[in-house]
Amino acid sequence: MDELSWIVPTSRVVMIVLSLAVMIRCLRSMLRERYDPEVWAYLRSGKQTLPITHWENLLGRSRSADLSLDLPGVRRTHAVLRRNDKGVWKIFDVFSRGGVLVNGTVIGKDGLRVTDGDVISLASNRLRFLDTDPAKRKRLEDARSPVGRRISPALTLLELTTFQLFLLVQHAFSAGEADLPPIALSFGLLILLEWSCYNAMRVIGRSGFEVETLAFYLSSLGFSVTASAAPQEMYKLALMTTIAVLLFLCIGGWLRNLRRSVGFLIPVALAALGLLAVNILFGRELNGAKNWVSLGAFSFQPSELVKVCYVYAGAATLDKLYRRGNLFAFIAFSALCVGALALIGDFGTALIFFVTFLVISFMRSGSIATIFLAVAGAGMASFLAVSIKPHIAQRFAVWGHVWEDRYGAGYQQTRALSAAAGGGLLGKGAGSGWLKGVFAADTDMVFAMICEELGLIIALCMMLAVLTLAFFAVRSARRGRSAYYAIASCAAMSMLLCQMALNVFGSLDLLPFTGVTFPFVSRGGSSLLSCWMLMAFIKSADNRKDGSFAVRSGEHLRTEGGSK
Repeated sequence: MDELSWIVPTSRVVMIVLSLAVMIRCLRSMLRERYDPEVWAYLRSGKQTLPITHWENLLGRSRSADLSLDLPGVRRTHAVLRRNDKGVWKIFDVFSRGGVLVNGTVIGKDGLRVTDGDVISLASNRLRFLDTDPAKRKRLEDARSPVGRRISPALTLLELTTFQLFLLVQHAFSAGEADLPPIALSFGLLILLEWSCYNAMRVIGRSGFEVETLAFYLSSLGFSVTASAAPQEMYKLALMTTIAVLLFLCIGGWLRNLRRSVGFLIPVALAALGLLAVNILFGRELNGAKNWVSLGAFSFQPSELVKVCYVYAGAATLDKLYRRGNLFAFIAFSALCVGALALIGDFGTALIFFVTFLVISFMRSGSIATIFLAVAGAGMASFLAVSIKPHIAQRFAVWGHVWEDRYGAGYQQTRALSAAAGGGLLGKGAGSGWLKGVFAADTDMVFAMICEELGLIIALCMMLAVLTLAFFAVRSARRGRSAYYAIASCAAMSMLLCQMALNVFGSLDLLPFTGVTFPFVSRGGSSLLSCWMLMAFIKSADNRKDGSFAVRSGEHLRTEGGSK
């Protein structure tokens, strides 16, 4: 093997180049390519004609309003103009003083339908609503630039595949003879799965594949972590990844029907509370948290599936914030979820839920008072939790002082810091690190494990992949077709972003150690399932032409809009 000793050092350099190439291409495609908004109707005020590019539009003087109207008597938030997925428009009064009328008729609490040519009166101002007929919408849709024209998603995926093959080569040099077959077969299945998914998108006419590419990139790092720490689990990981991708596709398909998605609010919310009840009643305590439920030889974390239900229900609730009761219902639902998580001692996940609540409740309400009260309440609850939960108090006590008790409470983090520093920029090679032998290295301290084996540059690319998805979610939310998709996308991404921050900064002692996993990379089937399912919400907010399978195409919407 001496004559092949050059392969591993060379592969480390090539893998860094390929990682950077994948990141740069995804960044350029997702954030720099030309974006042409969808235009669904127009609102004419005097000589000014405003295009309506969303299905839910806030009308008012505020600069943050979807349709900003600097007209006398119009309040900051005056009315909401909504379209359903059948092409029917309705307008609602958002507690304005000047009132809202359609063709001289005062609208009630349930709103009033608006059709092409109708006159909408806001205070003393008259605006004419102009709907787009199927022919005009077809011309507008045909003029939009499809995604993937400038930056080929197939070439990006080919670079990712090459990266995965070099990663497999490194494991071939470090793995034992008995461990190599499951590692090789599992990586082969991952490559087959990603290309099958890509080809399926091409068959249905979808050319946007950046979200999936970044998810598969992170998953390949997760395969490397499992191959290093628990190679006997590779077949299980390959099976769970296959199931996760199928669930991603199923949820994306389900979200294509907006009315159906919003209509399932109550069943999904009850499912979330039911899963938490199962956790409280039958959960098994591990490391101070009662967050595992066993079913025969299998065990899972219900809280990971609750994340998906929480995003789904939260977006459906906040989709109609012109009704004040919806916000209060969401606050009550959030309080029950966070309270249940605190009861079982899973304060890391409770913190993720709370941050997500702050993000998505502020997206449409903009209520600083509500946010302040929520933060104050969370601060008091956190103080109480630290007082009554010894393991949480210990984590706060050791924060910033791990080297003072490196054989006790600071054992894990001091080892993580040493391993991360020992890996340098290029790493020691996949499977060649020693941190994998430390408890929870492949879950709670996986960032340090990646730093040691694959190097700091790839570890930073791992973080950049999550940040890229976050920037894309925010960009898509501003231009999204429906508030439901925008809120769900930002909610899902806030969960993954908070999860990443707690994992990375906790393992490096920059934040208290919470025991939270890194999305896609940390070993664990429940976490992997929830991450891929959350990707469906991010994908649903992508309304670039041919960008997402999770939204109905313009042609289908033209047919529905024309039949109203």
